[in-house]
Amino acid sequence: MVRRAGWVLPVAIVLVALNLRGPIVAPAPVIGDIRLDLGLTTTVAGLLTTIPVLCFALATPLASWVIAKATPERALSLSLLIVLAGTVVRSLPSAAALLIGTAVIGIGITIGNVVIPVVIRRDTSPERVGIVTGVYTSALNVGSMTTSLGTAPIASVWGWPAAIAVWGVLAVVAGLAWSYAVGPRAAWLRPVAGAPVEPLPVTGPIDQVLGTGAIRLPDTASAGSAPSRRPTRWVTIGLTLAFGGQAFSYYALTAWIPTLLHDDIGFSKASSGASSSVFQILAVVGALGVPVLAARWRPRAILSLVAFLWLAMPLGLLFAPQLWLLWSILGGAAQGGGITVIFIIIVRLVSNDDDARRMSAFVQGGGYLIGSAGPLVAGALHGATGDWTAPLLVVLVAVLVLGVIGTLAARRVP
Repeated sequence: MVRRAGWVLPVAIVLVALNLRGPIVAPAPVIGDIRLDLGLTTTVAGLLTTIPVLCFALATPLASWVIAKATPERALSLSLLIVLAGTVVRSLPSAAALLIGTAVIGIGITIGNVVIPVVIRRDTSPERVGIVTGVYTSALNVGSMTTSLGTAPIASVWGWPAAIAVWGVLAVVAGLAWSYAVGPRAAWLRPVAGAPVEPLPVTGPIDQVLGTGAIRLPDTASAGSAPSRRPTRWVTIGLTLAFGGQAFSYYALTAWIPTLLHDDIGFSKASSGASSSVFQILAVVGALGVPVLAARWRPRAILSLVAFLWLAMPLGLLFAPQLWLLWSILGGAAQGGGITVIFIIIVRLVSNDDDARRMSAFVQGGGYLIGSAGPLVAGALHGATGDWTAPLLVVLVAVLVLGVIGTLAARRVP
C-alpha cells in the first residue's frame, strides 16, 4: 500500500460516503416528473428507494464474497465503479432502465456499506471507532442532502434524466481520491500471489487527523462477545428490529417527503427538494452528537432520547405540517443519531472483529430487509387513501419499535 499524508485517507472515506446514500434519494425530488414521463404508479415509484435498501439486505453475502476475493481497497473501488454504471443506466428514459439501474446502484452501495466499516475498524484505534463512525455517518447524510437539494433545480434546466445522471461525477471524484489515498495499484490491481498486503497501522491516518482528544469507548464485555449465546441472541434480535424501525422510517420519509410537502403545503418541486434536504443535513448533528453523549450516557438513555426526537417528525407532519422545518430539524437529528447509537452498541457488545462482523451483518441485513418496505408501504398507502395520514401513522409505529425494542435490547449494554 502506498503511504499518503495523514489527511488524505479520511477525506477519501468522506468522498466515498457521499456516494453511499445520495444516489438513493436522487429521484425523490423529481419523482412526479418521472411518474408522468414513464407512467409509473406510486407503488412502482416507491421501488426506486425500496430496491437499493433491499439490496443492502440481500446482496450482503455477495459483498462479503467480493471482499474475500479481493482486498478492501479493490472492493471499494469496485463499489464506486458499480454505482457509477448504475447511475448512467438509471438515467436512460425508460422504466426498465430506471429499475435495473437502481438495482445496480444498490449492489454497488452494498459493497461499500460492508467494506467501509472494515477499513475504519482496521485503520483506526479502538478508542476512536465511535467518533470515526459518527464522521462517516455524517458524510452519508451530507450526500443525501446534496442530492435532495440539487436534483430539482438541475431537472428544471436539463430534465430529470440529466439531473439524476450528474451525480455520477461524485463517484468519479471519490474513485480518484481513493486511488490517490491507497495507491492506484492497491485500488485497482490484484495483489501479486504471495505478496503481503500492507495494512495501515492501528493508529493510522484517521487518528492523525482526529488527534488525541477523540472519545474513548469503554472496553467491551466478554460475556457479550458471541451472538450465539442466549442473552446476546435476544439482544441481537432486538437490535435488528430497532435498526429495522430506524431504516423503515428513514427511507419511507426520504422517498416521499418532497411529494408530501408539495401536496400538503403547496411547495413547488424545487422548494420541496430543498426543504427535504433539511431532514438529511440535520442528521450530521445526531451522528456527531451521539458519540459525545456516549462518553457520559448509557446507550439505553441515548436511544430513548433519539426515539423521542424521532416521534416529532410523523406526529408533527400529521397535526401541524406548516411547522415542517421544526419537525425536519428534530427528526433529522434523530435519524442521524439512531443509526450511530446502534453501531456503537454493537461495538460495545463484542470483543473481536469476527463477532463484530457477524453481529453487524445480522443486524444490518435484517434491519435493511425491514427498511426496504418503507418506501413501498408508504407509497402504496398513499395511493390507496389519497392522503398522507396512513403513511405517517405507519412511520410512527416504526419509530416506536426503534424506541421501545431498542431500549429494551440495550438495557444491559455498558
